[in-house]
Amino acid sequence: MRFTTPAIILSLRPHGEHGAVVRMMTPVHGLQAAYVRGARGRRLRPVLMAGNQVEAALSARTDSQLPQATVELIHSRGPLLAEPLPAAAIDWAVALTATALPESQPYPHLYAALDGLLGAIEAAPAASEWGAALVRYELLLLAELGFGLDLERCAVTGDDEDLIAVSPRSGRAVSAAEAEPYLGKLLPLPPFVSEGGAAGWPDIIDGLGLTGHFLMRDLITDRSTPVAEARHRLVERLRRAAGLA
Repeated sequence: MRFTTPAIILSLRPHGEHGAVVRMMTPVHGLQAAYVRGARGRRLRPVLMAGNQVEAALSARTDSQLPQATVELIHSRGPLLAEPLPAAAIDWAVALTATALPESQPYPHLYAALDGLLGAIEAAPAASEWGAALVRYELLLLAELGFGLDLERCAVTGDDEDLIAVSPRSGRAVSAAEAEPYLGKLLPLPPFVSEGGAAGWPDIIDGLGLTGHFLMRDLITDRSTPVAEARHRLVERLRRAAGLA
């Protein structure tokens, strides 16, 4: 196996004295883990930061062998990691991707969406500009892994108008008339999720509450406690930024 590909760095786990196993997202080959020699050295440490875009050359003698990789930096998002809110968002997005996806399965739409999300965070570090993109990325990831929500029609009437809530059990939308007796038990459905467009702070927080419920139920298991903690840190920082803490 031998190929060269653009990739987004997701995580790094020390391996040996100077190397590391690096997990990266690629557009054609999906999630890939590879050993990078000298990954913790002075030259490669800033290259292998979470969220960076690189060109990676992977090779292995057999399909069962952990590939080795060399990497060259294409674009660094390292400066964002010095800002608490963008850093928390990047930390969560890459941790979720690295944890949830199976290896070597192509998810080109997810690669493009993750790259777009990271670009949005870089272009406008204020979360009010990228919070909606984060919610949409989480919804796409759920859908790509077979846990997509049905937000186009009311689960009870089949109508596609006035959808305001989602069943926490079925993941299906509910219209205002049908939701009214059960509002305390349903998850809010922000307009930007079902209709598109911009989102204010309350809608972003509601959107993250919606996706968070299904991510934690269906994808983030007990083995993923650090990932759950990364999301908790992000949501708390967003709530403080929105003045809701």
